[in-house]
Amino acid sequence: KLTELLQWYAVTFRDPMMIQPPEWFKAFIYCEAFLQMPFFPVAAYAFLKGGCKWIRTPAIIYSTHVATTLFPILAHILFHDFSKSEHLGPQTLHERLILLSIYVPYLLIPLLILFTMLYSPQYNHVEKRKRK
Repeated sequence: KLTELLQWYAVTFRDPMMIQPPEWFKAFIYCEAFLQMPFFPVAAYAFLKGGCKWIRTPAIIYSTHVATTLFPILAHILFHDFSKSEHLGPQTLHERLILLSIYVPYLLIPLLILFTMLYSPQYNHVEKRKRK
């Protein structure tokens, strides 16, 4: 069933990276499996509990890593010549933008996390120095 769902997604949204990922994309998949996925339950705990300032540094590392991986993916979607791909990829600008719209949230959500960690007073606590 999952392979059928993957096949449907790849054909419907013309995403050959999911069927036959380039080597660089495979590296991102391994990073997701071994670095990002273990972060999710830890982050869910910290955010649901609330007030866990220790999540700030791991969340900054996570969000910058994920956002950084999205730039080559988005560039690949926009500029790669998919006509030479074994599996059908986006051919028109409209098809590229549709596929892009699927990946963009994976950039926006980490950026929101990053800005929250950097600028929210809840997580960005500046110690006040005592006057003598």
